[in-house]
Amino acid sequence: MAQEKPESLNVLGETLETCGLDPKTGFYRDGCCNVGPDDYGVHAVCAVVTDEFLEFSKAKGNDLSTPRPEFGFEGLRDGDAWCLCASRWQEAFDAGKAPRVRLRATHQAALLHCNLDDLKSRNADLS
Repeated sequence: MAQEKPESLNVLGETLETCGLDPKTGFYRDGCCNVGPDDYGVHAVCAVVTDEFLEFSKAKGNDLSTPRPEFGFEGLRDGDAWCLCASRWQEAFDAGKAPRVRLRATHQAALLHCNLDDLKSRNADLS
């Protein structure tokens, strides 16, 4: 009998919500910021990217805005939801360039690299 995959939780301790389906995000391209042992970058933070963040990321060597058709990647635009590496999001936060975060779609593994108060200060989905 196959073992069921444990439920993924978000940084609030609730069931992880979908981050984005257009474009389809996530290390596993399942629309969620699920992480696993092969995701060395810990793509756990569901962010709503901005032009400012995309420029910051490009300057750090990770160009997320240029299309890469050979990988089926159309390039991100301002307003797209995308699972970011937790350490890159924290780096952007520390530099004053962090995009807003959908906490309910941010995997709890983000807390290995990000401060919860920092994530909450950039929340996009809590009232």
